[in-house]
Amino acid sequence: MRILLLFAAVLLSTVPEPGSAQASCKGTTSMDAANCGFERWQRADAELNQLWGRLKPRADANGTGSALLAQQRQWIKRRDAECKQELGHGGSLDQAIYYGCMEEMTRQRNAEFRAMLR
Repeated sequence: MRILLLFAAVLLSTVPEPGSAQASCKGTTSMDAANCGFERWQRADAELNQLWGRLKPRADANGTGSALLAQQRQWIKRRDAECKQELGHGGSLDQAIYYGCMEEMTRQRNAEFRAMLR
C-alpha cells in the first residue's frame, strides 16, 4: 500500500504548478520523474545542510552538540535504509519513488530542525 501511495505522490509531483520550483521539471517518462525527484531531494538536502549549519553551533554552545550529531547520524541511517526499501520492486519508477522518499523524509527533518531553531 505504501508503494502505491508513493507512486501516486510521484506522479502528482511531476505535474508542476505554474511558477513553482517544480516548474523546471518537465517530461513524462519515468526517467524524467526520477530526475525531477532527485532535483527536489537535492533542494531539500541543501536546506537541511543550511539548517544544520545554524543548529549544530547552537547545540554545541549549550552542551548538546555531541548528542545532536549522534541523533543526526542515526536519522541518516534510518532514512537511507527506509528509502532503499523502495528500490528493487522492478518497476520503472523505482528511482522516482526512492527520491520521493528521500525528499519527503528530508523535508520532515527540515521541519524538525526549524522547530529546534525557534
